Amino acid sequence: MTMYLWLKLLAFGFAFLDTGVFVTGEDNTLSSPGLNSTEKPSVLAPSDPLPARTTAFSLTSISEREYNSSETTPTLSPDNPSTEDFLNSLDNANTLNVTGVTQPPTFPTHADSQAPSAGSDTQTPSSTATPPALTPAPGKNDTSGFPGETIPPSTFPADTAFTPVATLSPALSSSAALPSLISSITTKDNSSDQSLTSTPPATSIMTASETVPTTPKQSCDEKYKVISVKYRYDYGNNSFIAKLNVSDDVKCENAICKMNEIHNLPACENKNVTISHTSCDPPNKIIELDVPPDPESFYLKTCTEPTKANISICLRLEKKENFTCDEKKITHVLNCANFSSSNKTETYLEPLSPKQNYSCNLKVLYGANVFLNKNETFETDVGSPKAPPNITCKPISSTEGRITWESPEDYFDNYVLCLPHASEENCIVLDKEETERNLQNLKPYTKYSVSLKASTMGKVQRDGPAVTCEFETLADKPTKVRHLLASRISDNSILVKCDPPSDFKGPNNGSYHLEVKTGDAFVKNESQIFCHFSVLYLQYSTKYEFKVYYNNGHHNGTPESVFHSTSYNSKALIAFLVFLIIVTFLALLFVLYKIYDLRNRRSSDIDEQQELVERDDEKQLMSVEPIHADILLETYKRKIADEGRLFLAEFQSIPRVFSKFSIKDARKPFNQNKNRYVDILPYDYNRVELSDINGDAGSNYINASYIDGFKEPRKYIAAQGPRDETVDDFWRMIWEQKATVIVMVTRCEEGNRNKCAEYWPSMEEGTRTFGDVVVKITEHKRCPDYIIQKLNITNKKEKATGREVTHIQFTSWPDHGVPEDPHLLLKLRRRVNAFSNFFSGPIVVHCSAGVGRTGTYIGIDAMLEGLEAENKVDVYGYVVKLRRQRCLMVQVEAQYILIHQALVEYNQFGETEVSLSELHPYLPNMKKRDPPSEPSPLEAEFQRLPSYRSWRTQHIGNQEQNKSKNRNSNIIPYDFNRVPLKHELEMSKESEHDSDESSDDDSDSEETSKYINASFIMSYWKPEVMIAAQGPLKETIGDFWQMIFQRKVKVIVMLTGLKNGDQEVCAQYWGEGKQTYGDIQVDMKDTNQSSAYTLRVFELRHSKRKDFRTVYQYQYNNWNVDELPPEPKELISMIQILKEKLPKKNSTEGTKHHKNVPLLIHCGDGSQQTGLFCALLNLLESAETEEVIDVFQVVKSLRRARPGMVPTFEQYQFLYDIVASAYPAQNGQIKKSNNQEDKIQFDNELDKAKQDANCVSSPDALDNANEGNKEDEGAKVTSSPEEPEHSANGPASPGLTQSA
Repeated sequence: MTMYLWLKLLAFGFAFLDTGVFVTGEDNTLSSPGLNSTEKPSVLAPSDPLPARTTAFSLTSISEREYNSSETTPTLSPDNPSTEDFLNSLDNANTLNVTGVTQPPTFPTHADSQAPSAGSDTQTPSSTATPPALTPAPGKNDTSGFPGETIPPSTFPADTAFTPVATLSPALSSSAALPSLISSITTKDNSSDQSLTSTPPATSIMTASETVPTTPKQSCDEKYKVISVKYRYDYGNNSFIAKLNVSDDVKCENAICKMNEIHNLPACENKNVTISHTSCDPPNKIIELDVPPDPESFYLKTCTEPTKANISICLRLEKKENFTCDEKKITHVLNCANFSSSNKTETYLEPLSPKQNYSCNLKVLYGANVFLNKNETFETDVGSPKAPPNITCKPISSTEGRITWESPEDYFDNYVLCLPHASEENCIVLDKEETERNLQNLKPYTKYSVSLKASTMGKVQRDGPAVTCEFETLADKPTKVRHLLASRISDNSILVKCDPPSDFKGPNNGSYHLEVKTGDAFVKNESQIFCHFSVLYLQYSTKYEFKVYYNNGHHNGTPESVFHSTSYNSKALIAFLVFLIIVTFLALLFVLYKIYDLRNRRSSDIDEQQELVERDDEKQLMSVEPIHADILLETYKRKIADEGRLFLAEFQSIPRVFSKFSIKDARKPFNQNKNRYVDILPYDYNRVELSDINGDAGSNYINASYIDGFKEPRKYIAAQGPRDETVDDFWRMIWEQKATVIVMVTRCEEGNRNKCAEYWPSMEEGTRTFGDVVVKITEHKRCPDYIIQKLNITNKKEKATGREVTHIQFTSWPDHGVPEDPHLLLKLRRRVNAFSNFFSGPIVVHCSAGVGRTGTYIGIDAMLEGLEAENKVDVYGYVVKLRRQRCLMVQVEAQYILIHQALVEYNQFGETEVSLSELHPYLPNMKKRDPPSEPSPLEAEFQRLPSYRSWRTQHIGNQEQNKSKNRNSNIIPYDFNRVPLKHELEMSKESEHDSDESSDDDSDSEETSKYINASFIMSYWKPEVMIAAQGPLKETIGDFWQMIFQRKVKVIVMLTGLKNGDQEVCAQYWGEGKQTYGDIQVDMKDTNQSSAYTLRVFELRHSKRKDFRTVYQYQYNNWNVDELPPEPKELISMIQILKEKLPKKNSTEGTKHHKNVPLLIHCGDGSQQTGLFCALLNLLESAETEEVIDVFQVVKSLRRARPGMVPTFEQYQFLYDIVASAYPAQNGQIKKSNNQEDKIQFDNELDKAKQDANCVSSPDALDNANEGNKEDEGAKVTSSPEEPEHSANGPASPGLTQSA
């Protein structure tokens, strides 16, 4: 105890002294970063192991920034375990009673575990050193070893001398020589990474004569070196409050401190604040505030997949878009149930239980500060329910059943009840409250398997396991027996038989019951398992009623009745018959003799008549030589001259019917209703015979004949158009003859007359059955001149696989006359030959009667084959051959001439059609000159184009009063297709009716109509037309707008500017605002300018009409008159855009008077640039629709319609090049542009748009058609139920005689 008091006294004395000054004579101020506990060693005798201690502690909290993170360092205090342990170690140290010397206590050395701190200041002891003054650490002074004890400072007398007991050895003069006495103690805090360092002080010797000075003030930077900052969020002001963890009430610069709190700090702000206090001197402490983010800037968002929502939860940490803090400082911890994750964007919790709540805690830290600590609850989705228990099924009646069940124990929303029906299942959703259901409209005596399952409707529907039950409906009354027949097997015996009922509605092992009545009297009844009753011993000559019904073991069916009578008693007549038998026999012999004699006479007369007719038939034939290919054109010109006199003589010399061939089968009574026309019948020797059907007389007959090809026998079948009564026979012929191609050269209706039955299913219908043949349509492709349908046929009685049949219907044959352009039939032939092959059966060709158009097509096909094989043709001989195989083949003279025209067309121009797939390899070969001195094949093709100069009259445009209306005297429209204008008086009359259907007949005549230099041009989609016009003159602007209004033009295409140099090529026919031209008011509503063209929108009004029309004008820019378009792709792009303004294709508005013409094209003269544009438009339509182009035929058609169209080879070659560029080849395939529409239409109605290929026709062509009608009337058989085909003579000018 005495030792302890001595130590306290010594410690109290040394509190007033600066040991550093005392030992060394200078003031040493120790400072180090962090929290330090510094001990300075005292003088220690070598023999004393227990030195006294003089220790100063600086116990403050420091907030330091490392790597831009904010961390809080815990304050070193007695409450801190490390500090408390350290102090206790000092309190428990032993002390020695030493006079004049302050000895430190025994101190445990940390040399084995920690290195000395870099900030420690170790002084070498010396015998002459002056003891320094002791400066207590702020907040706590500990000189006695007791925590919390404070000793006031005191001063030793200046003359007080301290004599050491022992002298320091030389080893003590060096710090290195005292490893056991000088050590560095470092305490590391995990949260701040700061070191707590305790360094034993150097041993000092105090001299009694030295005076200890007073302690000066500490700097604020040193005093508040370590300050922790705590942030809390003020939700009222949406800002943070920073709490300074300091005991003094400090002052702040750059901020307002209230009770050591700094308010209104925005989130994510970095700010420096300088603090000071009266207890310390400058320099002041600068604190850097790093404000955390807004707690509401982070939130949890679910990302669970709906299908897994019942067993898992996905959580995603989301932040607001305006987040400005340093994201690298953000860390977070998410704890949910037994799951924990750190710093993950998405957290998946699985497996979980369905429909359970899970609590989650989210902590988000900014550096070391937790600024968001949030609890949320998430619920999993409902799971699949259990199966409904105790399901039962039972029948109620023959058409009803009942199903009952109990509800499952777990959660569910509804039930799904499924009942199989045929090959499908019918399922219904039931309310969860239901536990029974009646099933209605069931079939009697039928087994049903019902399935039931519960389901939940959460984020997705989840079905539980299905339970099933089976039941059988009750039996019901069977239907009537079928085909009940009664026949007499003897005079008084009747056989009654029938077929089973269509529906037994019960067991099929029941019995048939027969009841016999006569009048109201019951005779007998019988029953047996088969419906075959022999009713014997009935009364003679009595009428009986036989009722038969079926009993299925449960119910009797409805009886079916049949009446039949017994015969007379033959035995009673035996005596009378014996008396008359001789007379009857003699009379019979006489009658037979007369019949035999009459038959012999009639046969003799017929043979004699046939011989006379045969001799007449052969005598009237002419001797016509075959025509060689080299003189085919000249021969045609010679025969067509003088109104086709030679052709007419040849045609009339061919017998209409060769009488030597019998026509008996067609005239039989049971076959007569199968013939469409009574005078167009097949010969017996080569008619197509169908297979016989038992019991059907005439079942092997059809009005069709085998026709030989050029060298191939029976290559074709010429047939009449099927009637409604013969459609089944027609398909039976297709099946039995293995035909794969059907060529139909008529429409179903022409001129309001039925020409042929529609014997195929529509696309909407899909499949139709004709007898035993099932026909299914798989494709319907409409083109301007023909329709191609792909059909699949099967026979229900044969196991053979189905066959593909191609049906090609030619739709451009006019109602009267023949096609004006024979090229159309050559095109049809190419399509037909593309689908036929060597292994297919005969090609079936039919029109209405199966002779006129049918014979024409067969004649063209066979003669072209002969021309290719022998370089000559014998049209006359082949038509004679056709007439010998079927009467009236090639029915009229115009068809006979058409065969020659098609041969001339083919021989003169050849094949010029090119498919898009072959265009790219084809075009370089066409441009190549071999040899170079000769023209290329493409140049030769252009040179073969006919010029058609003056091929039609141009009287109206050349009249004196109209010459001034022509911009170019060489470009005058032909009379047959010029655009006539109505006079104002006619327009006024029409406006009174205010109808678009008024007739144009009178106004379109040459005498009454006004003239304008414009022509109708046939478009690709016949019968639609375009108008090609010259650029208006100033004096014809009014006529130009009258034409646009009268013809209901939708789009105007202007291909030139107003001037070409100094020469005017088109008058400006529009102006700003409203302009009036006669009765037409034109108001320009809008103008849009692009690099390639200018779009103007006009609104047209007539002064005597209420409605208005919108017209779009596309003016193509930068195309000089004598040059090609500078940007072909832009021209194509403009075409694609303006087509959107046009009405749909195949509309029925087009008529032969062209009342409505949606498109008008004009340039300077209406030909040079207009012709190129029209050709390009038609070629692009052909490429899109048929994937083929025929530049030659397109240009030839334009030249026939208007002079000066496509005049140069450069334009002709340009058409090939621009189409090739529009359809580039890619890997050997043609790549269509994205903006090109697919023009192949698949329609459900075949007669949706009735096409009229004779739209562009001259007035005299109509007169010829009328003459043709009269001519055909002479050949018409008055007894025919329908008229034969009508045709007119061919055109007087075939248009094939001139070439460039």
